[in-house]
Amino acid sequence: MNYFERAKFFRTKKRLGQNFLINGEIIQCIIDNANISSEDTIIEIGPGVGFVTEQLVKYAKQVIAIELDEEAIKELEKLNASNLKIIHADILKTDLSELCEGSIKVVANIPYYITSPIIAHLLGEVDDLNNKNRNKITEIILMVQEEVARRMVANEHSPAKQYGLLTILSQFWSDVEIFRLVGRKSFYPAPKVNSALVKLKVRTEPKLKLKDYSHFRKTVKAAFSQRRKNIKNCLLNGGFSRESILYALSQLGIDENIRGEKLSIEMLGRLSEVLCETN
Repeated sequence: MNYFERAKFFRTKKRLGQNFLINGEIIQCIIDNANISSEDTIIEIGPGVGFVTEQLVKYAKQVIAIELDEEAIKELEKLNASNLKIIHADILKTDLSELCEGSIKVVANIPYYITSPIIAHLLGEVDDLNNKNRNKITEIILMVQEEVARRMVANEHSPAKQYGLLTILSQFWSDVEIFRLVGRKSFYPAPKVNSALVKLKVRTEPKLKLKDYSHFRKTVKAAFSQRRKNIKNCLLNGGFSRESILYALSQLGIDENIRGEKLSIEMLGRLSEVLCETN
């Protein structure tokens, strides 16, 4: 099936970040890793002209495609699949919990410039303990920029700048893995960067058990706010008192000159708890 020939007849819109996946092998890789059964409901975000969609409808009980581009919707309607529901909407303004009964899986080849907002919308922030979207989702498969994928799966031992707020946003409510790297020639038009497929298995409980999740969010935001500064100065700039900071660092055996990206999620959680008790 020549996806390239089909894609080039559609006028892509740069403002929407449209890059259509035209590699049949990668499309099949998505289908295989989604582990779709005949009882599954799939929500596809940004289906475009439907190259992945036309495979999803072969396996799933229902596919709900959420697309913002009216011209792309016209192409999706040509699939004429009885188990396909097309919704003209902005995913960031869509409450997934209202779309269907039961649990869902999400498949998305999303515009790279809104990756973080979409992840936050699907999973919720670290202190969003009862996010309606997350409560519906069991798994998410995302096509993202490779650099972003590396940040999603990073830890405190990763190369500089990979481990940060996106890491914690992704990992706090899900287990994340990269399962396929994707070259730029797999898309039309070809983007300037390489991509990767990631799978997020959604957690029913957060990664850490904390007394105050909002305080943890504040701590993490402060810790990563100025990468060139040490953890003590970052926390000071984040509004924590000097006395509380010095006490917490001493209690946990943390060098005040270490940078935030060298502290594990677990250690940041412990730091937040001690700061919360003393601040």
